[in-house]
Amino acid sequence: MNLKTSVCFAGVLVALIALVNADVSHLVLENPVTEVCLRCICDASSGCDPTVRCTGESCGMFRITWAYWADAGKPVLPGDVPESQGAYANCANDPQCAASTVQGYMRKFGQDCNGDGIIDCLDHAAIHKLGGYGCKNAVPVAYQSKIDQCIHEAAGIQL
Repeated sequence: MNLKTSVCFAGVLVALIALVNADVSHLVLENPVTEVCLRCICDASSGCDPTVRCTGESCGMFRITWAYWADAGKPVLPGDVPESQGAYANCANDPQCAASTVQGYMRKFGQDCNGDGIIDCLDHAAIHKLGGYGCKNAVPVAYQSKIDQCIHEAAGIQL
């Protein structure tokens, strides 16, 4: 094989890799976290108490921080804008907007945290609690126990 053929082959190979990657990109789920898993994360975070508001550095039933909300793409309630003073708290304190925030965060940081070869609710729960860069660390026992119990109770429902 001469140099010209090698360069042409390399160019075709790069184009094919780009095409495959582009085709796979549409497979990223719009909402990677199932409803059951969202419920489990909510339950482990706050008991899914709808009266929970902002305390300390986190807000709402999912205990979302400003940085988490920002990393998730700064979702807002209808009629609000991300730049408004109350946008973060308004969203984090609203169950639907907060769930959208979790979905956005998982779209950005979803990964196999526990090394079992799949990205599932256990991974999403770890990412939610420990962040997108810390999910391979040990999850606090009380939080993990609540996640495990919730998943066990939902057995038979796809997580």
